[in-house]
Amino acid sequence: MEAFFYIVPAIMIAGVLFAAYKVLGRSREISRAWGSGLTAEARCLSTYTTTSGGGESSVRTTLHHVYEFTTREGRAVRFEEHDGPSTIVQGDIVPVYYAADRPEKATAKPPAHGKLAAGTGCLLVFFGVFIAGCIAFMLGVHAFFSVTDDFMPMP
Repeated sequence: MEAFFYIVPAIMIAGVLFAAYKVLGRSREISRAWGSGLTAEARCLSTYTTTSGGGESSVRTTLHHVYEFTTREGRAVRFEEHDGPSTIVQGDIVPVYYAADRPEKATAKPPAHGKLAAGTGCLLVFFGVFIAGCIAFMLGVHAFFSVTDDFMPMP
């Protein structure tokens, strides 16, 4: 029974570490695309929304855009990006930024290095606080079971 109080927080920590890895990876991809200096005009092929949550939790709607552009080498690239501006609709032409070696990781978001760093930093701080809370919980459980073992004789 005691192991349950260690396993569940450990799984939660592993999930948060994976999320942090993904956040850092996407942040690095966007920064690389902005820093490459390569741009192209892309057409918005479609937009759609997805929703998550509901019931007792709040509903979150995410706007997705599907873009297509041609690289300088003549390669057609299609990519999807979420949380873009709602003012971009199907058929619009927008500038995209991409790195030559990974054009499928392009972004239509305009360069905003400070905003990207602040957003990534805030998420990482939140993840760090969450992990610290899980570790504190596990230490508290350990202390509780250590104290109760001293007062409860084993059969």
